[in-house]
Amino acid sequence: MTNGLTSRARNLEDEFFRKEDQKLIQKLREMRQMKETREALAEVSGIKNEAILNKLVELQVRPETIAALALIPLIEVAWADGKIDEKERNAILKATETVGFAGRDIDRVLLEEWLDKRPDPILLNAWSVYIQGLCHALDAPQINLLKAEIIGHARQISEASGGILGITSKISAREEEMLGRIEKAFAI
Repeated sequence: MTNGLTSRARNLEDEFFRKEDQKLIQKLREMRQMKETREALAEVSGIKNEAILNKLVELQVRPETIAALALIPLIEVAWADGKIDEKERNAILKATETVGFAGRDIDRVLLEEWLDKRPDPILLNAWSVYIQGLCHALDAPQINLLKAEIIGHARQISEASGGILGITSKISAREEEMLGRIEKAFAI
């Protein structure tokens, strides 16, 4: 009887440790994946600040979407008044082909989705974290150039649809507010 009890206790103990080992292995995999993602984000973005990289990982920003993140200000300005009109859409599509910071291999499907349906606000937060991290890696003149380029392109998108009969401002109050939010991201 003692031998059967000992055997059963050993089996329970083995099962307990097998489950604990599986949990530890899973945790190690997650940590390794997080580290690999952080390293890939650092390589793609040029950001070295661990806190910023961790925040990007926490926001589930994938390395392959970093280039697309550069388009977030343009998308958000276009959506600021609740819809994207054809002129804004065309301006964004043109920007993906001509703007250096947007890259040439933008995921067209993702871009089309953002143009058809407003992206989750978490993307603007992810973009802000990305820009703040990038700004830590740049000197003041470089930050100013990047800021001027991004704000300039975002402003072009906001001006694309124009005012009403040329009487009202080309940029709506909501678009101005979004431009202000975008500009704030560069404050470090």
